[in-house]
Amino acid sequence: MQVSIQTTSGLERKLTVGIPAERVDNEVNARLQKASKTVRLDGFRPGKVPMKVMKQRFGAGVRQEVMQEVMNQSFSEAIAQEDLKPAGMPSIEPKNIEAGSDLEYVATFEIFPEIESKDYSSMAIEKPVAEVGDADISKMIETLREQQSSWEEVERAAAEGDQVNINFAGTKDGEAFDGGTADNSPLELGSNTMIPGFEDGIVGMKAGDEKVLSLSFPEDYHAEELKGAAVEFAVTVNSVAEKKLAELNDELFEKFGVKEGGEEKFREDVAENMKRELENATKAKVKNQVMDSLVASHDDLQIPQALIKQEITVLKQQMVQQFGGQAASLDVDSLLPDDMFTEQADRRVRLGLVLNDYISKEALTADPDKVKETIEGFASTYEDPEEVINYYYSNQQQLQEIQSMVLEDSVVEKLMEQATVTDKACSYEEVMAPAAPPEAAED
Repeated sequence: MQVSIQTTSGLERKLTVGIPAERVDNEVNARLQKASKTVRLDGFRPGKVPMKVMKQRFGAGVRQEVMQEVMNQSFSEAIAQEDLKPAGMPSIEPKNIEAGSDLEYVATFEIFPEIESKDYSSMAIEKPVAEVGDADISKMIETLREQQSSWEEVERAAAEGDQVNINFAGTKDGEAFDGGTADNSPLELGSNTMIPGFEDGIVGMKAGDEKVLSLSFPEDYHAEELKGAAVEFAVTVNSVAEKKLAELNDELFEKFGVKEGGEEKFREDVAENMKRELENATKAKVKNQVMDSLVASHDDLQIPQALIKQEITVLKQQMVQQFGGQAASLDVDSLLPDDMFTEQADRRVRLGLVLNDYISKEALTADPDKVKETIEGFASTYEDPEEVINYYYSNQQQLQEIQSMVLEDSVVEKLMEQATVTDKACSYEEVMAPAAPPEAAED
């Protein structure tokens, strides 16, 4: 087998491979010979079809099949011989496929980049430091009470935060429009689910009151015929209800897994969960800074376009899944052009390449004890922790995800040893608040 390699541009390579004719011809003859023992053709006894006839009837198809297999096999042999690491599938173009002559083809592909080792001592990391205080716990308990709240009908004027049940009929130039009419429709005042001015106009109304609201649809409204349109809504309030927070009683505590110990135990459990979430959020913010620094330190790294295209496909699939059953009817490429995902895909691929290179050079592995500790931490929040632990260890994909997570934590710990780390005093809410979106979406 003859192999020559050419660098066309950046990471792209062209591999010209020549295969002796005998390799293809011998395999074609062997397959035809084997097939002749079982093939049935009119005018010939089973197993007695002459090779000349076999070649006439099946030779071209078998040769095409063999050439494809030989090209695939020889490509693997050639890249091993030349010590190349392709990124993505090659584009193979046959150059000479004539029977009786050497097979020749050209394979075009990209290779993985060589990643330069960096000095990470200049990496600066701010580590948020916070505690869960009594006020934080009390606020969380109020949030939980609100999540379990109910609506209680009242005999007074509606105020922001109340829920009203209304009938409304919208008209534009005196004519009803699609979607502008409803009866017995619940609406929480202050939720901003209706167009500007609608909910404000209901504040102060009581059950049985009627009012006509003169409003305008926003200029950016999704329905073209209603953009900026002046309309009127005839509104009737059927009832007004105020939010009633859930009582701090055994019924509420049991909903959150506290069957004994009352309010004291409930508060302890809430505090423990908050501390665990605070620890995870702190780790996540530190990890994001480390990953951002890794990407920034390799911003000059050439990235194989084949990998970016693969990542764009993954990102599209993830977004399409959000459409549920409608996904099959969507024109994905039209609705989701590649440009929407290019920046995010570039970051994810770049970070993946750098991480894998660092893990390899530092010979890092996922510590089984830390994997076990992580799984047990997840399981502790469930009613039957042992069942959850067994699930992770019996599900290879789930276990690999935990191992990857632990491995990334090891990378962060290793890099933190080199970086300059500064503690930053924060409140619980500051640490728990989502980070502002970076220029490239988070991995």
